Amino acid sequence: MSAIYQRARPVRWEDVVGQEHVKDVLRAALSQGRVGHAYLFSGPRGVGKTTTARLIAMTANCTGPLPKPCGECDSCLAVRAGSHPDVLEIDAASNNSVDDVRDLREKVALAAMRGGKKIYILDEAHMMSRAAFNALLKTLEEPPGHVIFILATTEPEKIIPTILSRCQHYRFRRLTPEEIAGKLSGLVEREGVSAEPAALALIGRLADGAMRDGESLLERMLAAGNAITRTAVEEALGLPLASACAALRRPW
Repeated sequence: MSAIYQRARPVRWEDVVGQEHVKDVLRAALSQGRVGHAYLFSGPRGVGKTTTARLIAMTANCTGPLPKPCGECDSCLAVRAGSHPDVLEIDAASNNSVDDVRDLREKVALAAMRGGKKIYILDEAHMMSRAAFNALLKTLEEPPGHVIFILATTEPEKIIPTILSRCQHYRFRRLTPEEIAGKLSGLVEREGVSAEPAALALIGRLADGAMRDGESLLERMLAAGNAITRTAVEEALGLPLASACAALRRPW
């Protein structure tokens, strides 16, 4: 069985928690056919950058009914499974040489196998070498009409200015503990497990703004197979118990 953060990944725009300043703009642009050729998503880890990139890929290639993406057509299911031939996720940390970019440029010119858009998602884009960035520059500036580039990074200051100037830059923010706890509440309900609101609120705070971290912490608690209580979270993570802390605050 896949990890809970993979099963919980949004498949529709309305499923995305937070980041309204990003998703509302992108959703409106895509619905009107105003698709950019290059995007840069920056922000902390685990806040939805790659998820949003996949939603763009699903929306651009969805063959189902409106609103798009439907999340259920063959194209959407292929993107969700990571098997769509026209949606390529590239780890720039390990594919960051000039030769890697040259190979990418040769593939960019080829038509989409399913007749839609070819989407290149470059994760950890700041890890690319300067020479690789320069090799990508011309392609990024004048890509074929069927190609969309999406660069995702936690360190946008390392992206060279010439690349920045050719991308629509969207900055993702840390999620609030309440936003994280709200989604976790829906996940435990789906899993058929009871959880104290205080326990989910604690996990939301410990996630430090990253939904993926919150989901990973929740999965750790679900593995025990018991109801999720605040005390159980504190014990599992080696935190001082709230009851002990309260006792220390009592006057002698």
